[in-house]
Amino acid sequence: MFSEIRAVFTRRFLLQNTALEIFMANRMSVMFNFPDQQTVKKVVYSLPRVGVGTSYGLPQARRISLATPRQLFKSSNMTQRWQRREISNFEYLMFLNTIAGRTYNDLSQYPVFPWVLTNYESEELDLTIPGNFRDLSKPIGALNPKRAVFYADRYESWDEETPPCHYTTHYSTAASTLYWLVRIEPFTTFFLDANGNKFDHPNRTFSGVARSWRHCQRDTADVKELIPEFYYLPEMFVNSNGYCLGDRDDGVPVCDVELPAWAKKPENFVRINRMALESEFVSCQLHQWIDLIFGYKQRGPEAVRALNVFHHLTYEGSVSLDSLTSDPPLREATEAQIQSVGQTPSQLLIEPHPPRSSAMHLCFLPQSPLMFKDQMQQDVIMVLKFPSNSPVTHVATNTLPHLTLPAVVTITCSRLFAVNRWHNTVGLRGAPGYSLEQAHHLPIEMDSLIANNSGTNKRQITDLVDQSIQINTQCFVVTADNRYILVCGFWDKSFRVYSSDTGKLTQIVFGHWDVVTCLARSESYIGGDCYIVSGSRDATLLLWYWSGRHHIIGDNPNNSDYPAPRAVLTGHDYEVVCVSVCAELGIVISGAKEGPCLVHTITGDLLRALEGPDSCVLPRLISVSSEGHCIIYYDRGQFCNFSINGKLLAQMEINDSTRAILLSSDGQNLVTGGDSGVVEVWQACDFKQLYVYPGCDAGIRAMDLSHDQRTLITGMASGSIVAFNIDFNRWHFEHKNRY
Repeated sequence: MFSEIRAVFTRRFLLQNTALEIFMANRMSVMFNFPDQQTVKKVVYSLPRVGVGTSYGLPQARRISLATPRQLFKSSNMTQRWQRREISNFEYLMFLNTIAGRTYNDLSQYPVFPWVLTNYESEELDLTIPGNFRDLSKPIGALNPKRAVFYADRYESWDEETPPCHYTTHYSTAASTLYWLVRIEPFTTFFLDANGNKFDHPNRTFSGVARSWRHCQRDTADVKELIPEFYYLPEMFVNSNGYCLGDRDDGVPVCDVELPAWAKKPENFVRINRMALESEFVSCQLHQWIDLIFGYKQRGPEAVRALNVFHHLTYEGSVSLDSLTSDPPLREATEAQIQSVGQTPSQLLIEPHPPRSSAMHLCFLPQSPLMFKDQMQQDVIMVLKFPSNSPVTHVATNTLPHLTLPAVVTITCSRLFAVNRWHNTVGLRGAPGYSLEQAHHLPIEMDSLIANNSGTNKRQITDLVDQSIQINTQCFVVTADNRYILVCGFWDKSFRVYSSDTGKLTQIVFGHWDVVTCLARSESYIGGDCYIVSGSRDATLLLWYWSGRHHIIGDNPNNSDYPAPRAVLTGHDYEVVCVSVCAELGIVISGAKEGPCLVHTITGDLLRALEGPDSCVLPRLISVSSEGHCIIYYDRGQFCNFSINGKLLAQMEINDSTRAILLSSDGQNLVTGGDSGVVEVWQACDFKQLYVYPGCDAGIRAMDLSHDQRTLITGMASGSIVAFNIDFNRWHFEHKNRY
């Protein structure tokens, strides 16, 4: 459906600018190749005016879809966001790959990522030692001095008719992509199709990370860089389908990929490799690798000086296939050669890429001594205590600076709500900090929203809820722009949409056969579009679409009065009590009163059940990250960490009756809070405790993190909210440098 299209990118195919890639709301994408550029332009002007989406700070216009990669790079705000550390190294590299034409839909133009570590042999890996990291200012071929001399001599002594090059093979080809991914479908089938239905010789099969790294340093025909999956997909290292990959010459059978000694299992390797990618050693060098792959050292005299020149048929503009139309055999041979030798990404800039800003800075935050002991001085930013004693049961921190009203929305157990303005301020010592205050800068009570200067309009959701519903944080959803609150639990089997500005009911949504018990939303696009999932007592879940036009829309966007759900999710035997939706991964994870949690696609297909130990059969809270980390809290203090593919990675049991859990944006840290009033921070991968905040004077009912991951807002059973200073980076350096 056209209404599902979110981004349109022009693409190359066989070095010709004749393709389009269309991205959907469910994060799927489709790539089309057309006869010529004129057809591409006609198609773009027939599609919705979405540009390249809303993620890169670019206007949603068709001219943006038709812009060159260099124009997209220059006009986007992503470089500045990366420099300010608002996005990760991984996110920035994916952005560069995407606008430079790299795509998961073309094996010969697969996204390219760097090797960042050099130590794959030792029992322990210390991420504080520079020698464990690769020199990112040099291409793979120039890291070994002896091999660099070989390539330099090859270039200088080139005697063929074609332009000289250092490397006759490329750092990214269809063959190298399949080399890495041969163990998982659909890549296994692609590999077999391309190789006469046979696997490669065992000596040439990807059998060990250390072995592949050595080849990239010694073999003059091997200059492979990595693919993104090295930083998020542990399944690629496991021969889970039991393919017979043969025995190497040393007699060792090829099965699972041999990992470095410092990584005991694939999940550890991917996590540590990803942490190395995000480390300060990589952050301060990454711009130099970008210069080689996407920038001014990609071609020309600078590429020659950097030993970074590849086969001429890998470069954009090196050949026009249209000029070979009169000679079909030559054209076919040229196409086959382009497919085999690889394609260099589009050049994004012709001057040095700016470096990332240093992480070494201090941030002094306002402190509050209220209600806490001295130890809390460094942890608590502020406390808001109000006359109302109704427990704060839901907290939503939509604090992005671009919002019209960055705010923390708080909702109490009695369904009174307030929009607390969030804005940048100057801390007590003159450094940047944050504070909360009520909208319109007026004194507030927790049980009211001051909507005008008279302060007379109290905001309470008074519509009757089913008396048996226990009000908790999962009964509410706040839209990303803070303008609307979605509430469930009503006797008429609906959930409802209220304006946070006026408190008025704006939409009633039906669809379930019984009372709606829980709600969740996916992370929103900047435009506000997101998925909403509702679970109910009838053991089903319905998936809806929230439009940036501010209402639930069905398959007929013009019928907002009675929208139809996008999908019906079934499989539970009991009332649904918790749910989480992740649009980035296209999944919904849900838990019922009893039984395993279920994983569905956002199109309604049941993928798998997440089976915990025998004691973990009563799920109560779910938190899932875009990286595929899924934390489930069960009754009686049980926690489980699952991979998105259903593998139980870790479990723990605590004494506290937990009421709220959340994962940091990178999925590495888990924050929990409960009736004891203690906020605890854990390492999500193994539930190692990282930090414990001194206890508050009341139990914790709800939590959320600010957009910059620096402030934790908790809703308390006493009717107050507490803002904590939270520093995941500090705990990273204190606990995660050695493996």
